[in-house]
Amino acid sequence: MAETVKIRKGLNIKLKGKAEKVYVDVPISETVAVKPTDFTNLRVKLLCQVGDEVKAGTALFCDKDNDKVVFTSPVSGEVVEVKRGDKRRILEIKVLADKEVIYEPFKQANPADLSREEIIKWMLKSGTWPLIRQRPFEIIANPEDIPKAIFISAFNSAPLAPDNDFILHGHGEEFQAGLDAVGKLSGGKVHLNINASATASKVFTNSTGVQINKISGPHPAGNVGVQIHHIDAVNKGEVVWHLSPQDVLMVGRLFIGGKYDASRVVALTGSEVKKTRYHKTIIGTSIKNMIADNIVGDNVRYISGNVLTGTQIDADGYLGFYDAQVTVIPEGNESRFLGWLAPGFDKFSLSRTFFSWLTPGKEYALNSNMNGESRAYVVTGQYEQVLPMDIYPVQMLKSIMIGDVEQLENLGIYEVAEEDFALCEYVCTSKVEVQDLIRQGLDMVKKEC
Repeated sequence: MAETVKIRKGLNIKLKGKAEKVYVDVPISETVAVKPTDFTNLRVKLLCQVGDEVKAGTALFCDKDNDKVVFTSPVSGEVVEVKRGDKRRILEIKVLADKEVIYEPFKQANPADLSREEIIKWMLKSGTWPLIRQRPFEIIANPEDIPKAIFISAFNSAPLAPDNDFILHGHGEEFQAGLDAVGKLSGGKVHLNINASATASKVFTNSTGVQINKISGPHPAGNVGVQIHHIDAVNKGEVVWHLSPQDVLMVGRLFIGGKYDASRVVALTGSEVKKTRYHKTIIGTSIKNMIADNIVGDNVRYISGNVLTGTQIDADGYLGFYDAQVTVIPEGNESRFLGWLAPGFDKFSLSRTFFSWLTPGKEYALNSNMNGESRAYVVTGQYEQVLPMDIYPVQMLKSIMIGDVEQLENLGIYEVAEEDFALCEYVCTSKVEVQDLIRQGLDMVKKEC
């Protein structure tokens, strides 16, 4: 039976620079990169060398702890660099892209006619398996597990998030094929969650083989973790998988076309972008073609993802594996008279410190300045205002600090991931790195239990 969930806690941060609903075809960058750092707790085993010729779908590396999970090239071309960091940790594998993409051939079939084992086999071999992530621990799903449910959030409520209704328009066949494949993987239901506050695309509402739930409320209503919590919460010993709508499209393309098609629509957003648009590109592309002659100033920050959970990259950096958004905001490293104490109508605040509460519809050009420094942890009740989950956030964070695994289990650590606490970090008076703490807690519990 379909669920209707009303989220009351949360916060919508209205930023300037939402992407206009116009498509732009961007040439594939000269080099494309797959970044092992995009995957949590991944230990890499290289399967290629510099100078190797690869096709789209050729394996570049695998998970050392489960070599069936491989990561493949999104383009054809030549492997030109394996970039390493501290302790020779692999950061990027760069491929010099061909002008025309050549694909590895994979099984072309109707997912409805395939068994669960066959679908898993071809998803693993093609490199589409890492698109599926699991709760608890927010890691790549283990193909040996049978999840009690699979969740797909059809909308994103983060600041300046891309509109999935616009992106998936006209792709109903591929999306349904992806749903048919994903449906074979679940031991229970496949939940497709749409925004109850807007008219959803027929691609979503006409989908079959899924339970369509309606979610309403402020951010983080679009977070899959919040949706799982309210519809089918994760308990100890249980596993739930999730994907994004564009991930489902990629799975559908695999079985319809028999190839690893890493095409992705990316929203270029932010107050420092001259023309915000939707760019048709590919996973792992460099953003330099997107931003060329399209940025207002030089003192800006480039983020692969949104401002709350994204990763800072350079002007020629590469799009993250799971990201469908690039955000450009002012850097915020300039001194300001009286700092955050200075009054003004151009500042946004959860409280009534400034005047943003008088103009709830106003959009702001916010920068990366933290407006304060790290200080003693104080209990203000702000976390509880923006976290719509039945857990105690402050107690959970303190339990992580002291390493109390048993208490973390009792407090619901299996349900959460970093993105669920992103707003807590944003409103934190003490400037605590809340998302980093949550990751530390998840890694600690995973290791111990």
